[in-house]
Amino acid sequence: MKISCMGCGYVGLVAGTCLADMGNEVTCFDIDKGKINKLNKGIIPIYEPGLKDMFERNIKEKRLRFSNDIKITIKKSNIIFITVGTPPGKNHEADLFAVKSVAEQIGRNMDTYKVIVNKSTVPVGTAELVRKIIKKNQTGDCEFDVVSNPEFLREGEAVKDFTNPDRIVIGTDNEKAKKIMVSIYRGIARADKPVFITDIKSAEMIKYASNAMLATRISFMNEIAQLCEKVGADIKSVAKGIGLDNRIGPRFLQAGMGYGGSCFPKDVRALIELMKRNKVKGNVLSAVNRVNEDQRKFILLKIKKLLPSLKDKTIAVWGLAFKPKTDDIREAPSIAIIMELQRLGAKIRAFDPEAKLNAKKVLKGVTFCNDPYSTVKGCDALVIATEWNEFRVLDIDKIKRLLKQPNIIDGRNIYEPEEMKNAGFNYVGIGR
Repeated sequence: MKISCMGCGYVGLVAGTCLADMGNEVTCFDIDKGKINKLNKGIIPIYEPGLKDMFERNIKEKRLRFSNDIKITIKKSNIIFITVGTPPGKNHEADLFAVKSVAEQIGRNMDTYKVIVNKSTVPVGTAELVRKIIKKNQTGDCEFDVVSNPEFLREGEAVKDFTNPDRIVIGTDNEKAKKIMVSIYRGIARADKPVFITDIKSAEMIKYASNAMLATRISFMNEIAQLCEKVGADIKSVAKGIGLDNRIGPRFLQAGMGYGGSCFPKDVRALIELMKRNKVKGNVLSAVNRVNEDQRKFILLKIKKLLPSLKDKTIAVWGLAFKPKTDDIREAPSIAIIMELQRLGAKIRAFDPEAKLNAKKVLKGVTFCNDPYSTVKGCDALVIATEWNEFRVLDIDKIKRLLKQPNIIDGRNIYEPEEMKNAGFNYVGIGR
C-alpha cells in the first residue's frame, strides 16, 4: 500500500518506519525542511532502541522516503496517517492547529479516494472535525473516510510496541475503510493481540482513558508510598503483594518521582479539561495530576532533610530523561527538581546516557559529566532521577569515596536500603 505519515515527530517516524518494514511504500512528510534533510541523510533526530537498523534497512529497500512537498505526498498516498503533535493549549486542552492544517491540505490536494487516519492523540470529536475541514476544502468530489487509530507506543519500547502490540484499536463507521485498515495490520495481529474494531468516538476516548488509567496507578502508588514511610511499611513489598492479584497486575505500580514525558501529563490535563467542558466532575484525575505535581516537592523535602541548607552545596543527579531508554526530557521530574535546587543555591553536576544534548537546551549552569563516577566526585549528595540499568551495578564503595558526603536520595528505588546503609550511606528511597 502507498501510505504517508503527516509529521515526522516521535509517532510519525516510528509508525512510518514500522509500516515500511511491513512491506508498504511509506512517505513521511514534515514542514521542517531541516528535519527532512537530516532524515534523507540517514540522521534520526530521536533515540529509540531498534529504530536505526529498521530505518536504514527500509531506506535501502526504497520503501521509506521523506519529503516536505505536501501536495505530492497527498496525491501519491492511498492512506494518510495524521501523526502531528497536539501540544497543550492555554487551558491544557489539546492544541489541534497542526491537525486542522493537515486536514485543510488533504482537502485541497486529494484527487482519489483516501483513508485519513487520526493517529495523533486527539480529543473525542476530532475525526468529525477533520471530516468537516476536508469536505470544506475539497475542490472536487472525491470520496474519503476518516478513521481513528490511536497509538500506544512507549518511549524506549516503541518499535516492539508497534510490531508486537497489546491491541490495535480501529474506530470506523465504514466497511470499506475497515477492510483497508485491517489489511494494513494483518501481518502483526494475533489471536491474543487482536484488531479491535469500535466506533470512532470510543476509539478516540480509549487513548486518553488508557493513559489516564496508567497515570492514576502511578499517582496512587506514590501516595501510598508516603503512607508507607509514616507507618513503617515497604512500598516494594506492598507493590508486589498488590500486583499478584490478577485483577490488578504488576505493571505501573512503581513508586518514584512521578510520571513525565510527552503523554501522561499532557493527556491527563487535556482529559480534565474535556470533562470540564462537558460538565463532568473530574475529581479522580484532578487528584492524580495534583499528586504527581506534589511528588517533586516530596523529593525536595527528602534532599533538604539530608542537607538542610542547599546554598553552595553540590548535588549530583543521575538521569535526566523522564524514563530509561529514551532521550526525551519533556516533563521529566529531574528537570523541575534541578531548577528548584539551583534556585535554592545548589550547584548541579548531571549525567544521562542519552539525554544530555536535550537537557543542555533547557538547563543553564549545570555541569554535564560523561559517566556516573565523575558526576558524584566532590558532591554533597547524589539524586537518582532515572532508573537506567547501568546505575544498578556500579561500584558502591567507589561512589562513597568520591562523594564529599555519603548522601543518596534514590528517587527510583534502584538500591536496597539495608545494603546502602550497611555500606555507610545516608540513604533515603521512596516509601521504604
